[in-house]
Amino acid sequence: MGLFDIFRRHKKHEDSQEKQTKELENGSEVPAASESASSESAVQEAATDAEQDSSATVESQPQSEAVPESSTPVSSAPAEQNVEAESSVEEEMVTSQNDEPEETSTTESNSQVAEEQTPAPESEVKEETEESTDVNTDETVDEESTAAKYDQGLEKSRTGFGARLNRFLANFRHVDEDFFDDLEDLLIESDVGYDMAMKLSDELREEVKLQNAKSKQDVSNVIIEKMVELYDEAEKDEKSDLNFAKEGPTVIMFVGVNGAGKTTTIGKMAALFKSQGKKVLLAAADTFRAGATEQLDVWAKRDGVDIVTGPENGDPAAVVFDAVQKAKKEDYDILFVDTAGRLQNKVNLMKELAKMKRILTREIPDAPHEVLLVLDATTGQNALNQAKLFKESTDVTGIVLTKLDGTARGGIVLAIRSELHLPVKYVGLGEKVNDLQKFDASEFVYGLFKDLVEVN
Repeated sequence: MGLFDIFRRHKKHEDSQEKQTKELENGSEVPAASESASSESAVQEAATDAEQDSSATVESQPQSEAVPESSTPVSSAPAEQNVEAESSVEEEMVTSQNDEPEETSTTESNSQVAEEQTPAPESEVKEETEESTDVNTDETVDEESTAAKYDQGLEKSRTGFGARLNRFLANFRHVDEDFFDDLEDLLIESDVGYDMAMKLSDELREEVKLQNAKSKQDVSNVIIEKMVELYDEAEKDEKSDLNFAKEGPTVIMFVGVNGAGKTTTIGKMAALFKSQGKKVLLAAADTFRAGATEQLDVWAKRDGVDIVTGPENGDPAAVVFDAVQKAKKEDYDILFVDTAGRLQNKVNLMKELAKMKRILTREIPDAPHEVLLVLDATTGQNALNQAKLFKESTDVTGIVLTKLDGTARGGIVLAIRSELHLPVKYVGLGEKVNDLQKFDASEFVYGLFKDLVEVN
């Protein structure tokens, strides 16, 4: 995942979207003009037909008057009767002749209707073309909405990092020791972590591109590109997708300190998988925190999923046992387990988590399939310390980073990946249910460094 490749891809996508928008605008103008032209031609044809009908009627009237004159009676009454009979016959013939233009007019009006209806297939073809275009457009809707959520969710982090970077570059004259000292301060302030700040500084000392940088923008590009390279190196051999059971229910435990957003994350993730057609079950195993069970129960009702609860201050392991039994017997696809987060009682908390894990493994040998650590991004380095603590005590398999939209410390993702080698699997980019997004490294990099990198 090269930095400039990411930015070029986004730039290409934005250009193509702009081109499609212009084509659609131009396409909508052309049919409108053709429709108005066809309506005008139809009106002209109708006027022409009307003139033809009126002239045909005028021409037929002298013929009907001339016929009786030629059949004027000469002598006796029988002859007059015969003549009158013949006259009536001729009048009927003349009348039928006078009716012919009306039939012709009717025929012409029918042909006019046909002509007006002729463009219909073309409009139908146009509609079908537009529908096919809409289908192709719908395929990119999810991608565009994801990019927009990352863009909005990382706005504070991008603005904060950009402001610090601009202050740093304002004093840039040339690359020396003061340059690297200031760079380290910049990175630590951006919550990328001390270890990564030192590593980045050391590698930049030998970076030829930095030595040859002629402008502040060149320096900015080199620094950000090196950060992304180190991020990619830490990402190797890590699985960012959730691990699902090959058969039977998939069990996912959520751990983390109180207030990090575990219960809310479970509610949002339950809604996500319910929308995908999964049968979801929740286990309210955080029995000691006041209101924890009630909060998860509200999410269960909102999402339309089932929940297993226990008595207040009851044994969390008993809730887990009941939940896993229900998940097995009733063929649930996913079981989400909420846990306590009393970090002040670290020893008791870790014993409690270990007991729940033993029960899950006893009932389902591969369970839990995931142990997701929920971290509050707004806490910055404290989140990193929490991650270190939980990783030492439990087998954490991935990170859910919440509240990214409310902090300027989005660089914590780089620190977690660099120092803990734990994949970030989901991120919270807003308060809405669908703002919990699967972590996309390229979208994160683009959202964090957008407007700070220039590409050709």
